[in-house]
Amino acid sequence: MFCERVKNIDISGIRKMFEGAGPNAINLGLGQPDFDTPEHIKKAAIDAINNGFTAYTVNLGIPELREALCRKFERENHFTVMPDEVMITSGASEALHLALVALIDRGDDVLIPDPGFVSYSALTRMAGGRAVGVPLGEGLTVRPEEVNESITPRTKVLIINSPSNPTGTVQREHEIKALAEIAEDNGITIISDEVYEHFIYEGEHISPAQFTDNVITINGVSKTYAMTGWRIGYAAARKEYIEQMLKVHQYIQACANSIAQKAAQAAIEGPQDCVSEMRASFRARRDVLLEGLCAMGIKCIRPEGAFYAFPEIEDEDAPQRLIENGIIVVPGTAFGENGKGHIRISYSTSIENIRRALGIMEKVLC
Repeated sequence: MFCERVKNIDISGIRKMFEGAGPNAINLGLGQPDFDTPEHIKKAAIDAINNGFTAYTVNLGIPELREALCRKFERENHFTVMPDEVMITSGASEALHLALVALIDRGDDVLIPDPGFVSYSALTRMAGGRAVGVPLGEGLTVRPEEVNESITPRTKVLIINSPSNPTGTVQREHEIKALAEIAEDNGITIISDEVYEHFIYEGEHISPAQFTDNVITINGVSKTYAMTGWRIGYAAARKEYIEQMLKVHQYIQACANSIAQKAAQAAIEGPQDCVSEMRASFRARRDVLLEGLCAMGIKCIRPEGAFYAFPEIEDEDAPQRLIENGIIVVPGTAFGENGKGHIRISYSTSIENIRRALGIMEKVLC
């Protein structure tokens, strides 16, 4: 009755763990900031409602937001796009879907980090492609040499995610530059998922679009401004990319939420001290978590960005035993074959919760 490309997709391992937990469990599984959306952003949405800004917008998104994003890309990411090379989507997830549907024919290969974000493989299969995992190096980053070895005549797309979900690692400039050169040399499009770009504690964020225009840059306001429920993402790329993605977007979505677009504009153009405060809080939480893991003798690559840690836990039953004791984590295998022997911990919860969770983990795992 149902098509194979959907039947063969499993429910996200992250959601499985979240939905299988008790009501009072400490959630170290879901990647969602525990902050409220800043007041100036909420006010912009309220003003939009009061001003009757409740109709469809143009398919690409409101011009004011796209123009603000053009300035943001030039200021923060050091590449230039025009407003008609930016599209507003219903979350970064829709932007990822649109990019893959526009690029992938049946049987094409998409190179994804392994371990990497759960959506990359599922969305590739939904588009009719084949997800090819690229093993991460010792520091849990994508190595250009591994990408080179994974390329075949069927390779169409390379997905980069820095800072990374699930590892929290940050790609270095020379790595990003090398990956951009590989993509150009082989006629491959890079999809650069940059949703955690503002949460970096060591190193710096580098956009591959600095080095090549063979890139679809994807981002959103969900993580940076604690706006996960507002569902606003965006994509920036050469006009020919956006034109193909827009064909799909206009049929499945028409446009992103009008009110949320006004809120996103306020987020991008408004004061950024809220972002600095969240980043400082996440960094403090990371340090508490790492100190606790180290005290238990658990090895963990130091996360340099995002709000995830990916410690080594060889016991495959550990996630289930932890959930039975009121701690939600995600098995590393949810993020690919090479996630085996790890769990993902999200530290986007309070320091109090992290300390409580560490106490329980010590009893369960040690």
